[in-house]
Amino acid sequence: MSAPLTASQHTRAELAEFLRSRRERITPKEVGLPAGGRRRTPGLRREEVAALAGVGLSWYTWLEQGRDIKVSSAFLDNLSRVLKLDATERRHLFLLAHQRLPPESGRTLCVVPPLITRLMSDIPSCPSYVLNLRWDVLTWNPAADRVFGFSSVPANRRNLLWMLFTSPVMRELFTPWNEQALQILSSFRRDFVRAIHDTDITNLVGELEKVSSDFKNWWQQQDIHGLCLGIRHLQIPTVGHVAFEHTSLTIDENHHLRLVYYAAKEGQPESQVFEQWLQQDPAQA
Repeated sequence: MSAPLTASQHTRAELAEFLRSRRERITPKEVGLPAGGRRRTPGLRREEVAALAGVGLSWYTWLEQGRDIKVSSAFLDNLSRVLKLDATERRHLFLLAHQRLPPESGRTLCVVPPLITRLMSDIPSCPSYVLNLRWDVLTWNPAADRVFGFSSVPANRRNLLWMLFTSPVMRELFTPWNEQALQILSSFRRDFVRAIHDTDITNLVGELEKVSSDFKNWWQQQDIHGLCLGIRHLQIPTVGHVAFEHTSLTIDENHHLRLVYYAAKEGQPESQVFEQWLQQDPAQA
C-alpha cells in the first residue's frame, strides 16, 4: 500500500493538472504558431509552451509533471501570458507554485463601490473617507468634510498627502503636525513601494519635493517609522483638541481601495462636544 500524499505533493499534483488543462485549451493560432500536422492532444505542445515562456523543455516538463522545482515570479508571469490566464487564474497559479499571491501592480483606481458610500452615510458621527493607492480622496461622508474640508479642495489636488504637506489648515489640524506627518508619510512609503512604476504616484512625489521642504527632507532620509498606534490628535476650530481612534479597512484588495475611519475616543469630554458640533448647521458652527 503506497503512502498517502503530503500536502506539498497534493499541491504539485494540482499545479500539474492546472497547467495541463490551460495548455490544452490554447490553439497554436492564438499564439501565432502554425497548426502543423495532426496533434495527439488538443492545444499547445509542451515544447511550444516552453519556447514561448523562455525555458527549456525538460524544465517545463518537470514543472508540468509536478516535480519539486523552484520557479521565479518572472517566469510565472511569462507563463500566465503564454497561457492567456485571466487575473483570477494568474492568482491561482501563484498560489499553487509559490503558496502566496502574486505581487499586484500599482493602480490608482478612482471608482468606489456604491455600497461603501452607503456605509459611510450610515456612520454620520465618524469621519470616513476612501483612498486609492495614490492616496487620492475619492469619496467621504459629511463628518469627514466638516473636519478635513475635502469639498473645498480642487479635485486635482484632493490628495491626502498633498493636503497634509501643502495646506496650512492641515498643519493646524494635525497636532503635533511633525510627529503625525512622519507617521503618515511612512505609511504612504509602503504603498509607494508597491506602485513604484506608476507614473501618477511618482509624479506626485516629484511635485511634493518641489513645494515642501519638509516632505523633500523626510522623503530623502528614507526613514521608516513604525505603525502608528491607531490614534490621531486633531485640533478642530471651535471644538478644540480631540483624540480619535482610527483604522484603515481594505474594501477592494485588487484595486487597492481602503476606507479610513475615525471615531472620537470614548470617555473624553471633547468627544461629546465634537458630536454636538457635527449636528450643528455648518454655517452657524
